[in-house]
Amino acid sequence: MISAIKKNEKILKSLHTIGTEAVDEIKKQKNPSVDIPLRNLSNVNFNPKKAIIEMGKATQAREFFNIGMAKKYMQTFLVAEKCKDVLDEGKTVSIRDLYYMSKSTIPGTSENTFDEQDESDPIIEDLEVTADALREELGLYASNKGAMVGEITLRDMGDTIDGRRMGSGGWSIPSICEPNIIQFKRCDAKFILLVEKDAVFRRLNEDKFWKSHKCILLTGGGQPPRGLRRLLYRMVNELKIPLYTYVDNDPWGYYIYSVVKQGSINLAYESVRMAVPQARFIGLRSLDKEKYKLPDNVTIKLEDEDIKRAKQILEYPWFQKKGWQEEIKTMLKLGYKMEQEALSRRSISFVSEEYLPKKLKDKDFLD
Repeated sequence: MISAIKKNEKILKSLHTIGTEAVDEIKKQKNPSVDIPLRNLSNVNFNPKKAIIEMGKATQAREFFNIGMAKKYMQTFLVAEKCKDVLDEGKTVSIRDLYYMSKSTIPGTSENTFDEQDESDPIIEDLEVTADALREELGLYASNKGAMVGEITLRDMGDTIDGRRMGSGGWSIPSICEPNIIQFKRCDAKFILLVEKDAVFRRLNEDKFWKSHKCILLTGGGQPPRGLRRLLYRMVNELKIPLYTYVDNDPWGYYIYSVVKQGSINLAYESVRMAVPQARFIGLRSLDKEKYKLPDNVTIKLEDEDIKRAKQILEYPWFQKKGWQEEIKTMLKLGYKMEQEALSRRSISFVSEEYLPKKLKDKDFLD
């Protein structure tokens, strides 16, 4: 059977280069090594010009003739080999599959190449940054998480997906959203709306908000997974439409927005292909309780952990804009947070019929 997935020749070439460079070093009787970019906090920076979190240029040589590195050196090439096999066959596998594909007992010993998956997962991340390829470009996927509906038609592994005909649940966003799998065919949307909560996504979908406002509606059910973030990046950059995020009024909602906009500290190497600096924050805001006349009983008192987290993000370089400083300080001063569902206190469809339409009309958002 012919695969519907097109081979990524660029990534195959990158993997091939890593292998041939090692062979060349061996032929020259050198200690074979591979330079692995460091994925720690000291090697992460905020690039104000690009407005994204980036990984620095620091690397560590992983050497074969080094007792502390030899096993990881061999594991790196073993994972690279298995990824190449997957790409050569034009298929995709889960990161759990790859663990078992790479696991074996070395002949004549009781030593395994990998004992647990928590050994192979970091090697995959090392290979991502070394090959300058996302895990998804290496043919590796995680469980689907997230849903989408709206004014867009796309192709998913050769099948046509009409976002206007996705029922109540929406299209299940795959973990791999690369161009060789997902292609955009028609888009009539004026903007993209990312919603934190699945329940709010369902309300907006049931009310056909995406139809009345000509948009694409998505949710990640909390912190957006990699596949959804990659899809957002591609839609904004390829379809040339704006992205708005609608999250809870708390430090964790603010951070969800910042991960979409600037990227994450832990996975800074992804930012260049996932962060969307153009993203705008449309709510929920600290003063919305007063503005929309919500009762006191919809608020939730800030816990010590909330306060600590709010003070942390207050210091982040990407939250130094005047609007954000005022927003976070206002929340701390008021001493409470609110969930998106608090707007249901006004009416079941208040969010879709009044709140978001007014926000969009008034261009009431933070950048």
